[in-house]
Amino acid sequence: MPMVKDFIPRRMQPWLYIVFAVIFQMVGGVYMGSMQQMVGEWSVMREDVTFIAMCGIVGVAMPFPILFRLKFRYTNRQLEIFAVSGMIICNLLTLWVRWIPLLCVISYVCCYMKLMATFEIMSNIQLWMTPKRDFRIFFPLLYIIVLCDMSLSSFMAKQLTYYFGTWEAMQVFIIALLSLVLIFFMTCTKDFRFMKPLPFVSIDWLGALLWSIVLLQVIWLFTYGEYYNWFDGAVFRHVLYALPVSIYFAIQRMRHVHHPYIDPKAFHYKTLWPILFMFAVAELMNSTPMALENVFTGQILHYGFLTSSRFDLIVIVGNITGCLFCLWWMKMLKLPYTRLLTIGFAFLLVYQICMYGLISPVIDIEVLYFPTFIRSFGYTIFFVTLTLYLQELMPFEHFFMGLTIAGFIRNGVVDSVCTGVYSYLLRYHVADNLARALPFDTTQSIMMGIKQLYGITCIGGCAFMLLMMLYHVQPVRSTLKHVPYWNKLGQQMRRELEH
Repeated sequence: MPMVKDFIPRRMQPWLYIVFAVIFQMVGGVYMGSMQQMVGEWSVMREDVTFIAMCGIVGVAMPFPILFRLKFRYTNRQLEIFAVSGMIICNLLTLWVRWIPLLCVISYVCCYMKLMATFEIMSNIQLWMTPKRDFRIFFPLLYIIVLCDMSLSSFMAKQLTYYFGTWEAMQVFIIALLSLVLIFFMTCTKDFRFMKPLPFVSIDWLGALLWSIVLLQVIWLFTYGEYYNWFDGAVFRHVLYALPVSIYFAIQRMRHVHHPYIDPKAFHYKTLWPILFMFAVAELMNSTPMALENVFTGQILHYGFLTSSRFDLIVIVGNITGCLFCLWWMKMLKLPYTRLLTIGFAFLLVYQICMYGLISPVIDIEVLYFPTFIRSFGYTIFFVTLTLYLQELMPFEHFFMGLTIAGFIRNGVVDSVCTGVYSYLLRYHVADNLARALPFDTTQSIMMGIKQLYGITCIGGCAFMLLMMLYHVQPVRSTLKHVPYWNKLGQQMRRELEH
């Protein structure tokens, strides 16, 4: 690692970068584990805090098409100092700003920089992790960091908020960690280039903004839909009418600009659409914990946020186990990936069935550990395998655009849609149960509504499971797909810019 100064032991250098990646993935504009305190102190709605967090999730999805352009223009030291400084500033602003639109922008920018910093870290230690650039090794190890940190940040936010009595404790903790990282890059690294700098020009920033607006409009509709009573709300209708206009301008911009942010050719791969559909189904099956399980544990079992934080640790164990299982299946056993997808979805389906049978007001918390583990285990398998399919079935020049397109599905959009729909259906079933003159009080009606929706999800999951068993997915090649070296990729990008 020539960018690190010589007084840092060589064996320690990649491990330090791993620690930095873990820290970066914990960063966010706001932290959902502190939602209750933010709602009370800011005097805002839960939907407001949720939408601010979703802006950050969209920010994570958007940088992929320009990551290599950044890498080939700036040094590792320059990029990391810029990104880490930006994340520190965004977290500091969150402590003072209370205007919701500005907080949304801050969250978006913070998570945009988070992905830039994480990519620069992981791209520099990729050859240390897998000298042959074998993505069957790289992706499972990468997603141990990515998926585990999603739950780790929530767990840390809940713990710090509880023990320090304020949501600001998590922001201060993250700022302190990022400050240490910034000091390291300013004092222990140097500028190093492995190729002549590539001009950072012809970036379609307007295209990136238009696609971001489209995603945020969809998320807004399903986040605030229940609050505005869907089509009865004038604001909801206005945003709904604006959505087709935004989609039209985003598509036209993509079609008529010489270097669009997302190349139209990236949408033309036939194998892309089944992968996107499977991502959507996985997000649908994984949205029930937010939409149904949280209602069950909060309103029926009356768990506080500190008690609920135990589930975050179970999810982390499931994520690690799922990633290692994928690594063992793909690299050691070299078995078909279609079976791996089926196994992952089967665990997601078993979670729904378990929760359908376990809905009860007198259940012990330990009983819920197993369903939580198998859900995270199955989702991790599905997530890692589909990402590997995407890499193998798309050319490398369009793969990172494919990650952004997949981010349209997996980075908040489908989750918001499913959560909004589940919330509406739960309200409908609760009202329907109360109106039937059955001997149910409100608590029993909520419990029955949750059980009904879990049952509907089980039926849909069984139908999709049958479809997976019958549908033939193109197998991934047995020989490794060639991944170009960074300098060769930079030369190819330089030739494209000259045209």
